Amino acid sequence: MKNLLIIGARGLGREVYLLAKESIGFNADFQVKGFLDDKIDALDGLGDFPKVLGTVEDYAIQANDVFICALGDVKWKKHYVDLMLAKGGAFMTLIHKSASIGIGSTVGVGSIISRYVTITANCSVGNYTTITTSSDIGHDASIGNFCHVGAFAFIGGGSSLGDFVTLHPRASILPHKKVGNHAIVGAGSVVIRNIKERDTVFGVPARPI
Repeated sequence: MKNLLIIGARGLGREVYLLAKESIGFNADFQVKGFLDDKIDALDGLGDFPKVLGTVEDYAIQANDVFICALGDVKWKKHYVDLMLAKGGAFMTLIHKSASIGIGSTVGVGSIISRYVTITANCSVGNYTTITTSSDIGHDASIGNFCHVGAFAFIGGGSSLGDFVTLHPRASILPHKKVGNHAIVGAGSVVIRNIKERDTVFGVPARPI
């Protein structure tokens, strides 16, 4: 039996805890051991959550420990994943039982696939990427490492997202478009042309801001 520790005990961390509880026995056999966060009292008064067991920096890895990183900021996710990997930590992939993963599609290590996500045929999702509730990924799309895809996002068939890309909720990427590394797409935006590396775009159609 694996013991799952969730890196991050703030809002997304609480969501991932509930996701994990609903996924036990579906794509892995594990139990939730607790959270790691630099704010030890982050969960005080918020309900019956497991304890914050300490910080990533100070935590001593135990036998059967596995980790998932519940941070929405892709830069800080990379930071804390790298800290844990340097200590020899192992990450699991968390896929909710209501998600649909199509034939020929792959999901990388340490990634989180939330409720009602649809990943259709022959898609590729990289490592340490989070795809949140009810997002829809079209055929042959690729999503890089350390990305964050907000709720109800749409990524059209044949599109590609580089590494460290953030799509805010309800963003839409039309088919066969490319979004460069470190780009940010604002909430509700519609991407109708390729997005350059590190650009931040917003609107319908999405334009650099």
